[in-house]
Amino acid sequence: MHSKSVFVYGQVKRALRSGRYAPGQRIDPATLAAEFHTSATPVRFALYRLVGEALVVDQARGGLHVPLLTEVAMHDLYDWMERLLLMACDIGVAPGARKTDQLELASADDDPVKLTWQLFDAIARATAHRSLHHAVKQANDRLAPIRRAKQGLIEHGFEELSELYRHWQTRDMPALKSALRDYHERRKRLVPRIVALLSDHSDYLH
Repeated sequence: MHSKSVFVYGQVKRALRSGRYAPGQRIDPATLAAEFHTSATPVRFALYRLVGEALVVDQARGGLHVPLLTEVAMHDLYDWMERLLLMACDIGVAPGARKTDQLELASADDDPVKLTWQLFDAIARATAHRSLHHAVKQANDRLAPIRRAKQGLIEHGFEELSELYRHWQTRDMPALKSALRDYHERRKRLVPRIVALLSDHSDYLH
């Protein structure tokens, strides 16, 4: 892939994680081409690579958008992430794997979406199972815009994340698995409200 396309791909992927683009929002290739001082071709290559990763959807004449999931699709995505992380806990930390980066959760002012992404990535990466880590990264990236958009619906989110961090740092896998189940069950129950919130926001964007 052309180096310019790789650059645009990385920038848009980071923008999706950061919340620059909300679920349902249109991504305009011409705007990106102007922003990154390039032609439309590398931008389209980058965006269609993201389409292949389910991070962007092509609505034909409607253009390219951040996915706006149905209740069933969102529930399935949360369930998939839960199953992947529980599998990672069952595999455990690979022998000889370096002590994973000491993740720090300093205060409620920290970015919970970024910290959640980092924690789940660390759990999967520590298994040294590349396919599992790749699957978690994909699910993590798909969930990032949703996590950012629905933050106001989660009560005691900092305490919940702190508990997950504590169990991971102490490598208490049974406690971590229990906390991960609770974390995902809470979100699966909220799926109808999350979808309604995102749909309302998407209508506003249009």
